[in-house]
Amino acid sequence: MIHIRRAGPLDARPLAELLNAIIAQGGTTAMTNAITADTLRGWMAADPGKSAWHLAEDDTGTAIGFQWIEQHPELPADACSIATFVRIGAQGLGTGSALFSATATAARALGYGWIHATIPGQNTGGLAYYQSRGFESYRLAHHTDPTKQQKRFDLWSRPRLGCPYARDASVKNQ
Repeated sequence: MIHIRRAGPLDARPLAELLNAIIAQGGTTAMTNAITADTLRGWMAADPGKSAWHLAEDDTGTAIGFQWIEQHPELPADACSIATFVRIGAQGLGTGSALFSATATAARALGYGWIHATIPGQNTGGLAYYQSRGFESYRLAHHTDPTKQQKRFDLWSRPRLGCPYARDASVKNQ
């Protein structure tokens, strides 16, 4: 069973280990250098009022994935960027779906209107994941790198529960 909770500074070491394995494998993240737990702690502390970090654990308490949103200087104030990482070998088990449910709720609570994702074009699993969540193609005007795809998820035109990719404009007013 997958358990989702807020991630914090004490989770930085296992999250860094999970992420470093993904970086070492290559091909699914733009990151190329290993990160430290201190680096992750710094990212978590950078703007806690405009970010949210979630951790997915299995029944033994082992981290199997994590996701965070944060404000990004290249995005308007009503948008946040997202990053998602699932342990190698644990993809396709619903981890990303469970994380996104918590993240979308947090994004709405933080006042965001939409979520922006940048996915390396060779990351077919990541592209499929974001499409399955309801992200649509989008391009920031100044982004011209053809190796990366830009995706957008409108928080207020999607239902809070149930099928994440169905449109329902009435949700914003609920």
